[in-house]
Amino acid sequence: MMTEPSTTESQKGIAPTTTENSLLREYLWENLKERKRSRRWNIFFKAFFAAYFLFLLFVLMDSEVPTTNGEHTALVDVEGVIAAGGDIEADDVVTGLRSAFEAEDVKGVIVRINSPGGSPVQAGYINSEMRRLREKYPDIPLHAVVSDICASGGYYVAAAADKIFVNKASIVGSIGVLMEGFGFVDAMKKLGIERRLITAGKHKGILDPFSPLDSAGKNHATSILNQVHTQFIDIVKQGRGDRLSDDPDLFSGLFWTGEEAKKLGLVDEFGSTGYVAREIIGAEKIVDYTHEESLLDRFAKQVGIGLAKTLQLNTSFSLPGLR
Repeated sequence: MMTEPSTTESQKGIAPTTTENSLLREYLWENLKERKRSRRWNIFFKAFFAAYFLFLLFVLMDSEVPTTNGEHTALVDVEGVIAAGGDIEADDVVTGLRSAFEAEDVKGVIVRINSPGGSPVQAGYINSEMRRLREKYPDIPLHAVVSDICASGGYYVAAAADKIFVNKASIVGSIGVLMEGFGFVDAMKKLGIERRLITAGKHKGILDPFSPLDSAGKNHATSILNQVHTQFIDIVKQGRGDRLSDDPDLFSGLFWTGEEAKKLGLVDEFGSTGYVAREIIGAEKIVDYTHEESLLDRFAKQVGIGLAKTLQLNTSFSLPGLR
């Protein structure tokens, strides 16, 4: 049995025995092997999770491409407020439309709309792309089908279709433009609050809700709204042509039921998505080409929105909207 060196031997600096050296080497070797095993498991788990993440991305991206069998009707949904960062973005709708028109065995495309409106810019992008695709693929009909509501920016999109189908109770119209805000001047006076607004640029504080509304600012805003409204009217006339009635309220911002909208020439016929696919296009099978953001797209958008909020310049009024 091995005994530990005495205190006297240690103090004299006597070297450890051969047995002690052997035990020390064995301990260090086992420790080294344990570290290697731990490092291998660490690498294994990292590689496993990386491969799993890549697999999920592949599945998500692959699921965006619809698989088809034979002739079919392509469907692209436009549902919600049309705005950058909103329910519906032009880029997403355009991606879906392009995929639909480029698909094999597609006999027709339906844009199904359920929207109260939104950005004239985003709606304009979608309208322009619909007209471009109609010209590029003249043998593929493009129809709009309205579910609950197709107002303002939603109708801006629908106007580019060959025909517009609605339900009798659908809400259609609202061909107008607005810019909204609030005024708190009187409330501030009652509360004894002083507004201190410092700007660089003569009109930078235009339409500030905490300052009195001046005629110059109001006239400038009205001029912008009139320009956008005229553009909207031109788009509707270009899309609908002689089908429109000469009713003086047609472009006043009013909205109607689908039944009344048909009399005004804003829509063509009554019909659902299934009816149009089956009876009008002639391909009952419907394949959804609505673009859905991938995990990477959603992450990139959130990063972009965060940067935009960090870098944005302050504006004191709402931009005009087709609502």
